Amino acid sequence: MTDIDLHAIEAERDRIRTTYLRQGTTSSARGLHHVAVLCADVERTVKFYQEVLEFPLTEIVGNRDYEGSNHFFFDIGNGNLLAFFDFPGLDLGPYAEVLGGLHHMAISVEPEKWERLKKNLDEAGVEYLEESGTSIYFRDPDGTRVELIADPLGEMYGLKVL
Repeated sequence: MTDIDLHAIEAERDRIRTTYLRQGTTSSARGLHHVAVLCADVERTVKFYQEVLEFPLTEIVGNRDYEGSNHFFFDIGNGNLLAFFDFPGLDLGPYAEVLGGLHHMAISVEPEKWERLKKNLDEAGVEYLEESGTSIYFRDPDGTRVELIADPLGEMYGLKVL
């Protein structure tokens, strides 16, 4: 890792916050319709997200952009969906975190459900990292990093972010 100037980074963060942070403004968006992630195996993905994480599969259809591909959806609450595509016949390679790519998805769950889902991960043999007593980070069967966070929507570790 190269040396970084933490004071300069904090100063730049403060400048951006002062210049662009707008309290009380309303977004032009209604909400997140869905995030679409790639997977290698449809059934393995359905079993993981529906059985381990308890996100109900709501629909599976053909992908209009690639014949033979599936586009399927899971309910992640609050009118939001998590979607997946598979691309049979294409060698997409393993999951990689790259600029412009996905770092992780943070999904808010009630604290009681967070505890139950942590047990589900244990029973399924999924390794995870627990942070701050409210976040669990793990990878799905294709390597996509997922966070289950017990904080309410719009909050993170006691900080109001919305």
